[in-house]
Amino acid sequence: MRVRIIFILCFITNFLMLGQKRVADNFFNKYSYVKASELYEEAFNKGDSSRYILERLGDCYYNNSDVENAAKWLRMAIEKYPNKIDKSYILKYVQIQQGLGNYTESDKWLDVLNESNRKNSQKIEELVSLDERFVEIKNLEVNSKYADFGIFVQDDTILFASSRNTSNDGTSKIYGWNEEPYLDLYEGQISNNNEISQVTLISGPKINTKFHESSAVITNDGSTLYFTRVNVNKRNKLNFDDEGTTHLKLYRATLINDVWDDIVELPFNSDDYSTGHPALSPDNKKLYFISDREGGFGQTDIYYVTNDNNTSYGTPINLGDKVNTKGREMFPFVSKDNTLYFSSDNHINIGLLDIFKSDILNDEKATAQNVGAPYNSRSDDFAFFIKENAESGYFSSNRNGGKGSDDIYSFEVSQCSQNVKGTLRDKNTNEVIVQGTVKLIDESGKIIKEIETNTQGEFIFKEVPCNSSFVVLGSIEDYKDDLKEIQTSGIKNEDVDVALFLTPLINDCEIVLNPIFFDFDKWNIRTDSKVELENIVDVMRQHPEMMLKIESHTDKRGGDTYNLKLSDRRAKSTRDYLISRGIASNRFVSALGYGESRPVNNCSEQGINCSEEEHQENRRSHFYIEGCNE
Repeated sequence: MRVRIIFILCFITNFLMLGQKRVADNFFNKYSYVKASELYEEAFNKGDSSRYILERLGDCYYNNSDVENAAKWLRMAIEKYPNKIDKSYILKYVQIQQGLGNYTESDKWLDVLNESNRKNSQKIEELVSLDERFVEIKNLEVNSKYADFGIFVQDDTILFASSRNTSNDGTSKIYGWNEEPYLDLYEGQISNNNEISQVTLISGPKINTKFHESSAVITNDGSTLYFTRVNVNKRNKLNFDDEGTTHLKLYRATLINDVWDDIVELPFNSDDYSTGHPALSPDNKKLYFISDREGGFGQTDIYYVTNDNNTSYGTPINLGDKVNTKGREMFPFVSKDNTLYFSSDNHINIGLLDIFKSDILNDEKATAQNVGAPYNSRSDDFAFFIKENAESGYFSSNRNGGKGSDDIYSFEVSQCSQNVKGTLRDKNTNEVIVQGTVKLIDESGKIIKEIETNTQGEFIFKEVPCNSSFVVLGSIEDYKDDLKEIQTSGIKNEDVDVALFLTPLINDCEIVLNPIFFDFDKWNIRTDSKVELENIVDVMRQHPEMMLKIESHTDKRGGDTYNLKLSDRRAKSTRDYLISRGIASNRFVSALGYGESRPVNNCSEQGINCSEEEHQENRRSHFYIEGCNE
């Protein structure tokens, strides 16, 4: 008997948990992630730590951009079910931990994913894809069979580094590392289709030496040039540190009579570590660079110094672990909108060095984002430069199909986007709803944008990608949500109109729901009824002083006394569910059944044949607000 009792109790517990999950699933599928997470957590607290519950909790918080809670539940899931969990959850967890700066933790789980999965899986491709963009990539005619990379553009003048050997005087040396000539700085003019013409060595005989020069940038006024040079002494010979390594240094040149002259080494260089790859902030008040100096996070980090009129400089400051990793961060570039672009081999990458962007210069909490294909490939992709129009630019790569070891590529972006706009209204009155929340949700279920309606109840999501599916979800307190599925077309700048109508939950001193259904001759709360009753939970939480009277009614069929008792049990079962969801019992003035005594139609009269739908009108529950008319 005891075993049977235990078995029955376990069955009941599992049945109740299954019902709890079904209610949570209903809200999850409607993108109500806050409510869904609450219900999943309630199931967890009751003992359900299944993979399904943990994954769903991770999804709820991830889709709602609550990264700390997402990390908590995803970690629990992958630690408890390391061999069963889908690798997409591990990738989400790694991405979150890197965003939070927890690189030891992210590296631990990156190691769980083998190299093949990390570099070739569809999940990585999805993570960094840019399907909504139309990007034309072009290998430039100017590329040689040697290394060409590192574009900087000012007006129509373009600078780049190349190891092409144009000297016929026999002075060009061969760099033993790649058996190519040493790098020099070149300049040219931008011609049609972003091609480069009229290429010559950069003006000024003192810039290029017989060793490496590369990565140049010019100030806004055109008077100062910063560039990278390998460490050479006054006799134009390489300087080595105690371990036999020669490092990079930053130099400054001044334009004098249209020639770069007056070469000055910057004061924060050292013979013991490298400093190079200069970039300037849009106002030229900060100079960014890379260095492997002591105290960094990895092999090379990105730093900056304040720049006082190109004459004095502050102390180097590391950009921090939102950008820098234990690997290589290289080739910084700052666009006109103050976005930082750089290359790294230790964030989540498609290949080796990948190009990333970050809003860290505007938001200290911003994390680095892979700019994706086609800019990044399985090879090294670096030295990103975007023009002021933000629709074209250059980058460098050693990807397959090039002309040399490194090549310069141009890109043209045709961003196909549309505006999704509409109005939020009260379904009953058609009046506009002000300060309602509208969310744009992508196909994966992630909330990508969230805005409030204006004083006319209007909303607009700008630059929504073409040829994509979305859900637009409207909500506000004391109303039921409304959502619409939309599909953007392939027509650039076309508007997509959406009308959202929210149904008020409070009407004439009553909280109005869809019918609360019960199984025949039963009074336990069904899953579909629990979903409806969650609206009561929300309203009572939003109005903590609200008191309710619950009334349940039946149809005419069945005996009077029986119907009275059945409806009373249903009223009290409804109240008990609300109490189980955290609503205080003293907030219910009454929970009474009235049987068949208060019909809303004439189905109670003798000789009247009613349809099932008409009988259903009488099988109902009411939730009256106490003191509403006082």
